[in-house]
Amino acid sequence: MSKHKKYTKQKSGFGCHLLSLKSFIQTSKIIKVIIGVAFIIATGCMSNPNEVTVYCTVDQVFSEPILKDFERETGIKVNAVYDTEETKSTGVMNRLIAEKNNPRCDLFWSGDPLRNGILQTNGISEPYQSEQTLLIPDNFKEKNNHWIGFSARARVLIYNTTLIASDSLPGSVFDLTDSRFRGRFTIANPLFGTTTFHMAALFVTLGDEKAKQWMNDIKTNGVVVATSNGDVKKRVMNGELAFGLTDTDDAFEAKKESNEVDYIFLDQQGNGIGTLIMPNALSLIKDSPQSENGKRLINYLLTRETEAKLAESCAQMPLIKGTEVPDNLSSLDNIKPMRIDFKETSDKLETIQPWLKTWAEE
Repeated sequence: MSKHKKYTKQKSGFGCHLLSLKSFIQTSKIIKVIIGVAFIIATGCMSNPNEVTVYCTVDQVFSEPILKDFERETGIKVNAVYDTEETKSTGVMNRLIAEKNNPRCDLFWSGDPLRNGILQTNGISEPYQSEQTLLIPDNFKEKNNHWIGFSARARVLIYNTTLIASDSLPGSVFDLTDSRFRGRFTIANPLFGTTTFHMAALFVTLGDEKAKQWMNDIKTNGVVVATSNGDVKKRVMNGELAFGLTDTDDAFEAKKESNEVDYIFLDQQGNGIGTLIMPNALSLIKDSPQSENGKRLINYLLTRETEAKLAESCAQMPLIKGTEVPDNLSSLDNIKPMRIDFKETSDKLETIQPWLKTWAEE
């Protein structure tokens, strides 16, 4: 064999060893990357079995103390995400929809059942029944328990007693089109919070054509669109406007802060449509990380003790019979309710949302 051939053979053998080494190194790097990615995914997806995550649209000042009580009494850490006042009920709902294929939340606690219905339609919630859910009347929970209600609020008319006498107030939402009230009243932006619920309920009750006409008529009559129910409360309290539509918890707070504010329930006449009753609503999130802890939190919230706390802190009306409440709290037994189907109202909201957006922005 010539030196040249020998050299070539040796060189080829060395080259093969180099290629094998390079392949080994590259393969090792790939394996390390795969292991690293797997570790990141595993650690990112793992949740502490001693935690529960709740997305909440109820005012933090009222809901957080109850969640802290649950945390203290059970030892389960609560990770809570709250909506802002201005985007009430829409922010965390949209987040839940975005996270549908990778749930981060175990329980949705909403201030009304409308968004819970939207989650159900989108396949994000799952049914849950326990001894505690059986305490809630059937008309305040979804028939398959995709959401369960508790502690209700009502839509009311809050007014400034120095600007309008009680015997001069409108008795119905339909009186808001009366020219004598032109420019003197306010409602919150109908794209958010319980005002959205209220408008959707009116659309279901009146039909689309009459409801749109009513909303256009109150705009013509100078309704002031506030940023939120809290803003409605402030504008009436400070005397900027004579009255406005808001919820019982805001009206209750206003009465504690000012002697010049009071509220009434509208449409209580014999032929009136009644006032909208809005229970809190709980939905267990499908395929959530800590579903069992979510169930424990649901059972904790569906108690007389929790309803009593909400009655005391923000004038919410209990749904569980036998709950102790303050003497000055209105009872659902004494209020004529608006008769609505919550699922139908939830579906209606989705269909009228574009129209409401146009109405609010024009």
